[in-house]
Amino acid sequence: MKEPVKTDREKVAPIRAAQYVRMSTEHQKYSTENQAEIISLYAAQRGFEIVRTYADEGKSGLRLDGRDALKQLISDVEGGVTPFDAVLVYDVSRWGRFQDADQSAYYEYLCRRAGIAVHYCAEQFENDGSLSATIIKSMKRAMAGEYSRELSAKVFTGQCRLITLGFRQGGPAGFGLRRQLVDEHRQPKAELARGEHKSLQTDRVVLKPGPPQEVEIVQRIYRMFVLNRRSEREIAVLLNAEGIVTDLGRPWTRGTVHQVLTNEKYIGNNVYNRVSFKLKKERVFNPPREWVRAEGAFEPIVELDFFVAAQRIIEERSRRYTDAELLERLTELSHHVPAAHGPRRGGGDRRPVRGRRHALLDAGRGLPAPALQAAAAGHAGEHGRRRRAGPRTEEGRAGRARRGGGRRARLGAGLALLGCA
Repeated sequence: MKEPVKTDREKVAPIRAAQYVRMSTEHQKYSTENQAEIISLYAAQRGFEIVRTYADEGKSGLRLDGRDALKQLISDVEGGVTPFDAVLVYDVSRWGRFQDADQSAYYEYLCRRAGIAVHYCAEQFENDGSLSATIIKSMKRAMAGEYSRELSAKVFTGQCRLITLGFRQGGPAGFGLRRQLVDEHRQPKAELARGEHKSLQTDRVVLKPGPPQEVEIVQRIYRMFVLNRRSEREIAVLLNAEGIVTDLGRPWTRGTVHQVLTNEKYIGNNVYNRVSFKLKKERVFNPPREWVRAEGAFEPIVELDFFVAAQRIIEERSRRYTDAELLERLTELSHHVPAAHGPRRGGGDRRPVRGRRHALLDAGRGLPAPALQAAAAGHAGEHGRRRRAGPRTEEGRAGRARRGGGRRARLGAGLALLGCA
């Protein structure tokens, strides 16, 4: 840090400094203003002139992602384009509440390495590089991370309790449903539009059926899936062809249809903790045993039997077979494909190629399509070979010998895809 310059009249020129302020949520309306006020008082007492402000408003301190002001500060410091000689920060935790305490220490180190001093205006110690200051900063960085961990655990416990009481915890209602604001006595107050939130601490949110036309579309999706055995993709194509859009005003996709078919909120259940994103770490899909649920919390718009049937179909279609199971099922198919025209004189099968291929595919529902198609193609090639064989002359036998390798490869393609080649 540059020493104050004295003029001939013994006046000290102020030290040019930048301030960095951060607040974690949008609800802390005056947090950055309060920090700036404390920093301003500190600057006036210590002879600093604030020439630049870096502010991250409504940004969590758990990660660097989204904190553009801090990124810009570090970029300016490392790039040497800083019209200041010091950085004023409210306290140690303003760098962030990182779960690795060394991360916030690293940003301070980058400033010091560039010759820019860091001052903590609300702390009870001088950041002068002494042993005591180093120890205190290390403790405060660790305490800042621990505060976030404890707060996360408390918030999660409170949210789980509200879920079991039947109250909705965040997120859009979804197609066919709406969010209903209720008071502490569960009396309806108003319907919340997309982007609106409750304003009173005692208010709660529940789900209710949406417009009748949307409810009918949801029920129709279940009927097409369960009764007509249409796939999610086929249902999406049909809805888009009719000009029907999702609750976000977007075209339907296989994923959006699948979400409607698998979310228990459509049968009135309140389910929470299916996905975790605690402490801004990686998104984790939790197993069902860790889900928090309240059954019958909302008015259902889909019958339970339809929902259960849909889950059974999805489970069957998404089942993954082992190589041994696939080989066993494919072998069984060769013994259960029905004959179309019966045996011909001299042995062999007179079944048409197309009929045999389709019968194989129909009989193998549940097996991977590539394996079945390859197997069917192998059967078709073998049948076509017999039909094209013609008189058994020496020339014909030689030609068939040259083509033998290709025919055997086609016939065994199905088994090869199963890992048995």
